[in-house]
Amino acid sequence: MRNLMLALFILITATCIAQQSSLNVIPEPAKVEVKDGNFIITPSTKIIVEASGATNSINFLNDYLRKFYGFELKTSKEKSTSNNIIELNFERLDNSIAGTYKMDVDKNKIYIGGNDEQGVFYGIQTLIQLLPTEKSNSLNVQSCSIVDSPRFAYRGLHLDCGRHFFSVDFVKQYIDFIAMHKMNTFHWHLTEDQGWRIEIKKYPKLTQVGGCRNGTITGHHPGTGNDDKKDCGYYTQAQIKEIVKYAADRYITIIPEIEMPGHASAAIAAYPQLSCFPDSSTKIARGVIWSGDSTGKQVQQSWGVYPDVFCPNDYTFKFLENVLDEVMQLFPSKYIHIGGDECPKTYWKQSAFCQQLIKDSGLQNEEGLQSYFISKIERYLNSKGRSIIGWDEILEGGVAPNATVMSWRGEKGGINAAQQHHKVIMTPTTYVYFDYSQTKHEDSLTIGGYLPVETVYNYEPLPAQLSLEEQKYITGAQANLWTEYISNPAKVEYMLFPRLDALSEVLWSPKDNKNWDDFKTRLQQQYKRYDLLNVRYNIQGMNKGE
Repeated sequence: MRNLMLALFILITATCIAQQSSLNVIPEPAKVEVKDGNFIITPSTKIIVEASGATNSINFLNDYLRKFYGFELKTSKEKSTSNNIIELNFERLDNSIAGTYKMDVDKNKIYIGGNDEQGVFYGIQTLIQLLPTEKSNSLNVQSCSIVDSPRFAYRGLHLDCGRHFFSVDFVKQYIDFIAMHKMNTFHWHLTEDQGWRIEIKKYPKLTQVGGCRNGTITGHHPGTGNDDKKDCGYYTQAQIKEIVKYAADRYITIIPEIEMPGHASAAIAAYPQLSCFPDSSTKIARGVIWSGDSTGKQVQQSWGVYPDVFCPNDYTFKFLENVLDEVMQLFPSKYIHIGGDECPKTYWKQSAFCQQLIKDSGLQNEEGLQSYFISKIERYLNSKGRSIIGWDEILEGGVAPNATVMSWRGEKGGINAAQQHHKVIMTPTTYVYFDYSQTKHEDSLTIGGYLPVETVYNYEPLPAQLSLEEQKYITGAQANLWTEYISNPAKVEYMLFPRLDALSEVLWSPKDNKNWDDFKTRLQQQYKRYDLLNVRYNIQGMNKGE
């Protein structure tokens, strides 16, 4: 009898899990009840809006329906007794993080109620995942009841447009990828040694000179050759405003990154006086085959880290203040990312000015000078009502007092920052660097490393070394996509998917709801959806042994 009862319990449990996962929604909702029957969306289905504020959600749904099924739905504010409606409304749902929603689907109606506008929008994203992946004008939606909310407030995805430039249209598509995975932050890396990508009207040479390099190495750094092709591109301020609005309509905040004090070769090529040694030529990495002129200051053509960094003098700080003034006019985000990573101290050690500044300011060394640099920029941004985010190197020499830390060199920096009561965003290479290979034998060039989907899925952003009180300073996590070896949209998509699905579940779903085997099952339907969207994805890296 005991064995029979145990078998019955296992069967019931397995049935419940299968029933919950049969919706094939990613990220897994907090609570799901699957019911009998379905609702059918047809061109005659009407959207009923009980309250204002759902326009963005309606537009997103209709854009999706029009693009992939060939029809859109009419909208009305009048209550209806019809049995063929999608009703959108707001209702009080108990959750402190924006985006909570509930959904009820029966044969007569789909109801989506959000705690806020984001909640309604995320309900729409779930509805889209319940639609069939075959093109039709009669769309069956499984009857169900869902109550759902995000686990972390910060759910981010990064794109490096400094090494390789991507079009406005693709950046918008990238933002749609973020939205469809219920994530809310786009970290836009806009300046690098290899390219300055944002128009600054006060300093036009930043894009005229810094926005172009004369060639790019081929193969792994230092490369086996050079393509000898001029690589140029930048976003005008008008385009940036357009992209910022596009993201805001999807409840996504764009955090711009303006690198300092390192990764500054493109800016220095445009304005050499930003360097401590303005008259010296740009240092070319050993083994690099260079294209074109190599005298004077140049935009780098190879990857890696370079010693010519911003000089911490009055000219540089005024320059950066002017740049940040224009950046802040374009981006309403509370946060401005100022980099702070991989800043060699070689030139600072060689500079008589820097050594005197260290002495006069009572600093111990060049690490203290970096803290001095970051703190000065932070004070300026704070005076404008903004806050900074920096990579975990900003902890060196003493972290700026109000900074948020992105922990990328493992989790140690994030742990230290949280223990000091600084806000932390986890971005460790071992779990969320999507430029790493998904399989052990990739068929295209990558930066290296190995990060299969299961490793991403098993990531836990709250380190066990932290107390419950300290864990409150971990606001969320983010995947980073650096583009040294990613030069086109197809490769971006291939590196993103399905790892982005895994991360979305890490950041959204309750920890206890996560189940790798169930995720793999749901992912099969997601592949079909990506086929519908004509999105590239990698299906080889699902198992660690591959």
